[in-house]
Amino acid sequence: MQHIFESINGIFSFVGPLSDFLWDFPTNFEWYSSIPVLGNFSFAIILLLGSGIFFSFRLGFIQVTHFKKGIQVMLEKRKIETGISPLAAFLLSSAMRVGPGNIIGVTGAIAVGGPGALFWMWVSAFFGMAVAYMEGVLAQIFKEKKDDEFVGGLPFYGRKLLGNKVWIGVFLSLLYILYALCCLPAQGFNVVSSIGRMAEIVSGVTIPTDSAFYYVVGAAIVLITAVIAFGGIKKVTKWTDKMVPVMAVLYIVTVFILIVLNVKAIPYLFKTVFAGAFKPEAFFGGVFGTVLAQGVKRGLMSNEAGQGTITMSAAAADAEHPCEQGMLSSIGVFLDTIVICTLSGFVVIMAHCWDGPNGEAWAALDKLPKFTESIAQLTPGTAANAIMTFLVTLCFSMFAYTCLLGMISFSEIAANRIRKDRKFINVVRGIGLFVAAFGILCNIAGLELGNLWAFSDLGNILIVFFNVPIVYVGSKYVYRATKHYKKNDGTPFTSEVIGRDDCTFWDERAEKH
Repeated sequence: MQHIFESINGIFSFVGPLSDFLWDFPTNFEWYSSIPVLGNFSFAIILLLGSGIFFSFRLGFIQVTHFKKGIQVMLEKRKIETGISPLAAFLLSSAMRVGPGNIIGVTGAIAVGGPGALFWMWVSAFFGMAVAYMEGVLAQIFKEKKDDEFVGGLPFYGRKLLGNKVWIGVFLSLLYILYALCCLPAQGFNVVSSIGRMAEIVSGVTIPTDSAFYYVVGAAIVLITAVIAFGGIKKVTKWTDKMVPVMAVLYIVTVFILIVLNVKAIPYLFKTVFAGAFKPEAFFGGVFGTVLAQGVKRGLMSNEAGQGTITMSAAAADAEHPCEQGMLSSIGVFLDTIVICTLSGFVVIMAHCWDGPNGEAWAALDKLPKFTESIAQLTPGTAANAIMTFLVTLCFSMFAYTCLLGMISFSEIAANRIRKDRKFINVVRGIGLFVAAFGILCNIAGLELGNLWAFSDLGNILIVFFNVPIVYVGSKYVYRATKHYKKNDGTPFTSEVIGRDDCTFWDERAEKH
């Protein structure tokens, strides 16, 4: 079996270089990189960060002014007629956002770009909240009713905004499904590997990846996932409603304990973060570009603002107004990056393993071992080391599993833009499950298959290049919807509010009420 996986890994050897090229373009050309200051910024960074800044100003920094209102909407109890509640949609989106990238992405960013990368993750997340708001509102405006559910998101608003052409909706649906298929193997791999690591911590025995234990665990994961995924969106949300709060609270509490135990290192933490982000020699010496790129790139891979990949959950909500779910999409970015990613960054930076006596050995470790080694440095020679490592690994496993569920579910929603019959939807579910199982088999074979993992980077940047321009096309409708929401004059939201005539659901809803 191993030679099969190695062959597959070799076939996709081009993925990593291609992904790096697109993320770095055009800084990988000397004529551009030689430009003072500007030469540090890739097109991807300009597009993502620039769009976030633009939308923030254009919306009057709605991520700040309406943050409290978003929390109120999230916690409000209401009778749901169709779809899921705003809170359930928020938790479903968080199931995707709060993933392994919140640990290994942050660790990798700091390992490559230094502590300053964390600051730029904060910056990108703050402005990314505005982009997420735009996406969430568009998803709600152009959502469609299917039986007792809502379907929508990038393939749906993309089609409506680009001339309502069938092929555009099909293309964007296939693009998302391809993105999900690129990411699912890593999630399957991460779930099984983290469960195996927890078993080793408890038993104190190294468990071979090709042992019966891994086969049983892998089979159980595939079976449970099949039962949940084939139950539809509402069944998935029942699980994410339970898992997301547990994993978020558990992770926050665990890292908070680590911070308390190392409270003396907090001044060092902030000093290195801000020094790494702003020192002049870094800015003009070429290092700044690396620091900022890592912050923005890993921030995006974590919170997905600008990708349009979380918009399916926003569309699934039974909202009173499109802007409500836009605000919750914005808060989702805050939770993911400003809270969860920050805590991960605190662990890595406070441990500062890179400049210790074993700095080279730490740098050679993979991302998750880097993180667990940082935990060991913060709890040296104590029982807390094993406990904290177990809890973090448990959170990592839950992060990966909720991502797995979310990607299969969102692929299902995207597939509705192609065909809505049950057989086709089940085929899409089955393909997603098969690809996740492939990642599990990679773990059993003892292979990381780095070239396949690079697919997630490639999928991220490709979908950004398509989604962000579409958001600009639809921006005037978001502005009009936001103006109507802020006015709060009691009039219902309809197509007329934004100057269109094809927001069918909202027009029908207004007639009923």
